[in-house]
Amino acid sequence: MEDLLKKEPVQRVIKVLSNFDDSIKVEALSSSAKTAKDAAISLKCDVGAIVKSLLLRTENSFILCLVSGDKRCSLNKVKKILNLKDVSMADADQVKKQSGFSIGGVSPIAHLNKNKVLIDTSLSRYEYVYAAAGHPNTIFKINYKQLIKLTEGAVDEIV
Repeated sequence: MEDLLKKEPVQRVIKVLSNFDDSIKVEALSSSAKTAKDAAISLKCDVGAIVKSLLLRTENSFILCLVSGDKRCSLNKVKKILNLKDVSMADADQVKKQSGFSIGGVSPIAHLNKNKVLIDTSLSRYEYVYAAAGHPNTIFKINYKQLIKLTEGAVDEIV
């Protein structure tokens, strides 16, 4: 499992975290955290405490939406917040090209290209949340308020 921490996408996350707060560590899990449900089972926590990092494509850019694992992102709410007509889920190739991560391991930080970040209010139910760290079997635990600061995300109701 230690080899997972040496993978380039995971190393990007580790670097950003260590520059932000070196007490936040990436963990390699022995079981998959590819889906929010898988992650919750592996971590023995509520599905809602898992951060889903969803990359959306807009008319001329991308936006990262951070949503609680037990919720679904509302494209209509995102459209209204951004005042745009065309917002959709990015496909796997777009996610990889824009973020540098494969689906299942998309972290809320350390993307290849900087994106605007929206954070759903549902995550505020938890003092600590768990997010992917660049691979489906790697995660990090972070205080909700620290997540907002680290991602420079705007908190809004997007579910």
